Amino acid sequence: MVRLLAFAARHGRWSLVAGLAAGLALPGVAQAMRPFLPELVSALLFVAALRIGPRATLGSLKAIGHTLRTVIGYQLIAPLLALSVLSVMGMASTPWGMALVLVLAAPSVTGSANFTILMGQDPSVAMRIMLVGTALFPLTALAVLTLSPIVESPVQALLGTARLIGVVFGAVGTAFAVRWFLWRDMGDTGRNALDGGSAILLAVVVVGLMSAAGPALLSSPLQFASWLAFAFAVNFGLQLLAHRFVPVEDETRDRTGTSIIAGNRNIALFLVALPPEVMDRVLLFIGCYQFPMYLTPILLGKALRPRDPAGAENLNR
Repeated sequence: MVRLLAFAARHGRWSLVAGLAAGLALPGVAQAMRPFLPELVSALLFVAALRIGPRATLGSLKAIGHTLRTVIGYQLIAPLLALSVLSVMGMASTPWGMALVLVLAAPSVTGSANFTILMGQDPSVAMRIMLVGTALFPLTALAVLTLSPIVESPVQALLGTARLIGVVFGAVGTAFAVRWFLWRDMGDTGRNALDGGSAILLAVVVVGLMSAAGPALLSSPLQFASWLAFAFAVNFGLQLLAHRFVPVEDETRDRTGTSIIAGNRNIALFLVALPPEVMDRVLLFIGCYQFPMYLTPILLGKALRPRDPAGAENLNR
C-alpha cells in the first residue's frame, strides 16, 4: 500500500487528468457520486491538514495578518469591483456575470494546499488562506450578495454555509489533533504516502463535480466549448495576475500558494448556500471550471514558481 501511494505521489498530476477524463466519460458515475461530495471534500481536507500540521499552517501572527488582507482582497474587494463593472455594462444578472461574481466571492478550494504540494512548493500559506477565507465566507459573501441581483434573500441563503464551515474545521481540527498527539514525527515516508492519498482523492472528487459537463458535451458542444473557454480565461487569468501583482510576505514560500488560490475558488459551496434555481444557471460553468483547476499543476507549474527575490524587489521599485 505504501508503495502504491508513493507511486501516486510521483504521478499525482496525471491522476488529476484521469479524474477529468472519467468525469466526462462516465456521467452516470459522476451523478452517483455527487451526493457524497461533502464527505469526499472533508477527507481531502483532512489529508492535507494532516500532511502540513498545525505549526506550519498557523504560522506567526504576522503571517495571519497578511492572510486576512489577502482574503479580504480576494473575496470582498475583487467581487465588488467586478460587480460594479458588470452592473454598468448591464451584465450582472446574466449567467456569465453571475459565474464571475460567484467565483470571486468564493473562498479557496479545499484542494489548494494539495495543488501546491503537487507543484513542489510550500503549502502552508495556501492552507491558511483557505481556512481564514472559509471562516469569513458567510460575511464576505453576504456583503457581495446583498449588493448583487443574484438572490433576493442572501441572509437566508447563507445559513447553509454553517454546516460547511463545521465540516471544514471539524476535518482540520481532527487532523491537527492526530498530528499533535499521535504522529508528530511523520518522516519522508509518511509525507509521500499522504501526498499519494491526496492525489487519488483529488482525482475522485473531480468526477462528482463534473456531473453536468459530460451531458452538455454530447448535447450542446458549442455551449460547452464557450463555457470551457470562459472558465480557463477566468481561472488562469486570475492566477497569473496574482502571481504578477499580489504582494506576499515571503517570496520563496508564499508566491505559488497565493497565486493558485486567486483562481481556484470553491464556487461549489454556493450549491448549498444558494437556491437550486439560481445555481442551475451556472451549473455547467462549475463543471467546466474543474478543467483549469485540475490542470493548474500541469499547465501552470512553471509559470507560478516563486520569482527571483532580487528580480521581484527591482520590479516593485
